[in-house]
Amino acid sequence: MLLEISVQNLGVIDQMTLQVPAGMIALTGETGAGKTLLVDAINLLMGGRSDPGLVRTGAAEAIVDGRFDIDGQEVVLTRVIPSEGRSRAYVDGRPSTASALAELGSTLVDLHGQHAHQSLLAVDSQRDALDTFGSVDLSALNDAKAHLASIEQDLASLGGNERDRARELDLIRYQVDELVSAGLSDPDEDEKLERDEELLANAQEHSEAASEVLELFAGEEGVRDNLGSAVSKLEDRSPFAPIFARLSDVIAEFDDLIDEVRTANDGIEENPAKLDEIQARRRVLSDLRRKYGDTVAAVMSERDRLSERLTELEQHDERAAELDLQLLQAQKSLATASAEVKKQRSAAAPGLADAIEQQLPDLAMPKAKIGISVEGDDGGEVSFQLSANPGSDLQPLSKVASGGELARTMLALRSVLSEAPPVLVFDEVDAGIGGQAGFAVGRSLSNLGDRHQVLVVTHLAQVAAFADAHLAVEKNQSEDNTVSEIRLLQEDERLVEVARMLSGQPDSITARQHARELVVEAESSKLR
Repeated sequence: MLLEISVQNLGVIDQMTLQVPAGMIALTGETGAGKTLLVDAINLLMGGRSDPGLVRTGAAEAIVDGRFDIDGQEVVLTRVIPSEGRSRAYVDGRPSTASALAELGSTLVDLHGQHAHQSLLAVDSQRDALDTFGSVDLSALNDAKAHLASIEQDLASLGGNERDRARELDLIRYQVDELVSAGLSDPDEDEKLERDEELLANAQEHSEAASEVLELFAGEEGVRDNLGSAVSKLEDRSPFAPIFARLSDVIAEFDDLIDEVRTANDGIEENPAKLDEIQARRRVLSDLRRKYGDTVAAVMSERDRLSERLTELEQHDERAAELDLQLLQAQKSLATASAEVKKQRSAAAPGLADAIEQQLPDLAMPKAKIGISVEGDDGGEVSFQLSANPGSDLQPLSKVASGGELARTMLALRSVLSEAPPVLVFDEVDAGIGGQAGFAVGRSLSNLGDRHQVLVVTHLAQVAAFADAHLAVEKNQSEDNTVSEIRLLQEDERLVEVARMLSGQPDSITARQHARELVVEAESSKLR
């Protein structure tokens, strides 16, 4: 439900924050006081079209915030309308779009009346209403559609026309042959070859360096000889015993080092033939990486993918024949499921039309007729039709219904169906009616308020008398300024407002007595 709404600089509203009660809420006020501005504000929160003309004169922008309760979680929708430029939208303080607000708002609020946000005019909503009323089972139809879409996707993935497929087959066969013949098995092969290439390409220099090191270390008058002489000088000399021991360890380690250099040098050989072979292999790998991936591992992955695609193309005719058979079976299943859903929708349509029609006499549409057209393979082309007056043909609601008639038709539908967004806003629902018809409309709105939060902009005391809460719009004017306020009325204030609506004389004792009688009668009517 809508918990709170805050409005700044919208039309004649300067600043207003309103805690919104539950149940049926009447919104009333003198003509021109700005009753519909609250509806405009809600419409903006629902992603409705912004109009810079709504911004209060002299203000830079208008701001509307709405705090909603969604299954125990609060969400805040915000719309900012600048006097110049594009509007902005926010959800819980994060930037959003008007279309996102509209999508979320459609699950929260339904507006009925003179505004464009009227779900009953949408084909999807009319179809959903019929399905809800008739308890239409869509599971088989949805499954059949999903299965058919899956098969069509598989067919599309097999390849295009025969000529395109032949070209792709030739290309992939060449690519797979090239990749398979490369004999790739080690994703680290290129790194290993790079190390081998460096060793062979510089074998002579490596060997020469090792020979020079060995000469320095182990040659005549080399490091080894000098270390040996040093050790012999200190042998058996007690002051140098610790140093003698350390030098002896150094000589042992140095002898090991000389052996390792000699062994490494013995393993180096010049092999031009092997070097050529390694360089040729690296050129092959480089070419493959250029064509198929940044690394040998990526090239190997692409090889496997292309091999799978080659198998698919080579087995195309067999797989295509299999899928074609599945496609025919899926189409038959879809046709069967569609026919069954259309049968259910067609069967439910007269009952829903009759149920809505039975509500309309109490809503000041005594001669109105309702029809529901069901067309299409699955009956998905649902159209609610109305004949408001005797002798008029049934025509789609959008073509023949006035704002008030459309709102009352929606009220009748909502009275028949239990499913609807949690917040319902009715503007102009009582247009062109009065007296006992207004009383019936009020009773219907009150019943709806037992299941939803219902906000009603009304000029009829008979409707306002049924409200669980009453909001009044009051316009205050000075020489150079006009400001409207909306506030929740207390019980005694409510009677004054209902009296004003009845007679135009809120201070009249007689009018207030009539107002009290009307409210009591409405309360009594609720209990019946």
